[in-house]
Amino acid sequence: MMNLFDELKARGFCYQCTDEAAVRKLLDAGKVRFYVGFDPTGNSLHVGHLLPVMAMRLMQKAGHVPIVLVGGATARIGDPSGKQSVRPILTVEEVDSNAECLRRQLAHFISEEQGKAFFVNNADWLCKIGYIDMLREVGHIFSVNRMLGQDSVKQRLENGLSFLEFNYSILQAYDFLHLNQTLDCKMQFGGQDQWGNMVAGTELVRRKSGSEVECMTIPLLLDANGRKFGKTAGGNNVWLSTERTSVFDYYQFWRNSEDAQVEQLLLYFSSLPVEEIIRLADVSGNINRAKEILAFEATMLAHGRAAAAEAYVTAGTKFGFADRDNKVGTTSLIAQVKSDSVEIELPTYVLSPAELDDAAGLTVSRLLALSGLCKSSSDGRRLIQGNAVSINDVKITDPSAKVTGALFADNALVLKAGKKSFRKILIG
Repeated sequence: MMNLFDELKARGFCYQCTDEAAVRKLLDAGKVRFYVGFDPTGNSLHVGHLLPVMAMRLMQKAGHVPIVLVGGATARIGDPSGKQSVRPILTVEEVDSNAECLRRQLAHFISEEQGKAFFVNNADWLCKIGYIDMLREVGHIFSVNRMLGQDSVKQRLENGLSFLEFNYSILQAYDFLHLNQTLDCKMQFGGQDQWGNMVAGTELVRRKSGSEVECMTIPLLLDANGRKFGKTAGGNNVWLSTERTSVFDYYQFWRNSEDAQVEQLLLYFSSLPVEEIIRLADVSGNINRAKEILAFEATMLAHGRAAAAEAYVTAGTKFGFADRDNKVGTTSLIAQVKSDSVEIELPTYVLSPAELDDAAGLTVSRLLALSGLCKSSSDGRRLIQGNAVSINDVKITDPSAKVTGALFADNALVLKAGKKSFRKILIG
């Protein structure tokens, strides 16, 4: 078996680290407490947040102890990293509510069993320290010249960077210092755009406490078009919350992955052995079965085994199974799912009679947006113009087409966008 650091590298989690030899030694020496931070700028994580979560799971499985930090204080400031303009300022109440939502979601991925993880909120210390106290304690350690050289800062200087956001790096660094002093935290993981902030944290810890600490970044994941990974063809974020992305749509997002990305996505988002993943994703084999396994594993991770089985059977019944007889060997639990033992439940949107009877007329493009198949009516019109929309398997070609009661049979119709995204529309 490969050691942990080699597995992290083999799965693609290691983009940069402060000192590879030191990180290897640290991970081999015994249980290590490490942290990953998540700012609650919304009430749900989306697929783009999952890479550090998967790294945490792998570390925890190997016996190390994650410190899961929700940034109830830093979210009030706003991280400039990766943003072209200032983030909207949320109210304290919004941040606190979002923090609780994210904590519940993260607990679904990381075991809370006694001693196996810590869940913390940086509002518990950052909101209690005085501004002058902070400046006296750590201000002299931070070089403004060095801070201006950070990519997250340089990329924003042309468009304007507020002093509020400029402070973010100091606050994140202070988090590492606090966690090192109170929980003996020795390492931090984060996205590659966090490198400058994370190195600032290691420097602060070393200079204030003399403790040797390390950090490692995870690469930015892009889709086949070079965009940030985690959006549907209609441009919507793929959320972990079922109130924002249905389980079926979540499954279909993974099932529709590009052939060339399947191996890397399985390495990131499943716990299947590396050797098995390489075999499954070989394009000379059954690549569509590999996509089914990817979709099942990712959905099971986020929503549980029963929900993943239902989504798999629903999609397979509607669009066909890639390997109904399980001829492709796999350790995935998908092999145990019997297609005739799972109740099929199509993703549904309930349309109110008032919406249907709107005097201005409900357009198909608007229904696409309402049902979550695209972001807006204009996106819906573009889908129609691209011959990607049908109702009850009949193509819609007029971008101004209206939805009428005559389209509903037994109070329902099936609206389809693209090859494999659809909704059962009911009148409620």
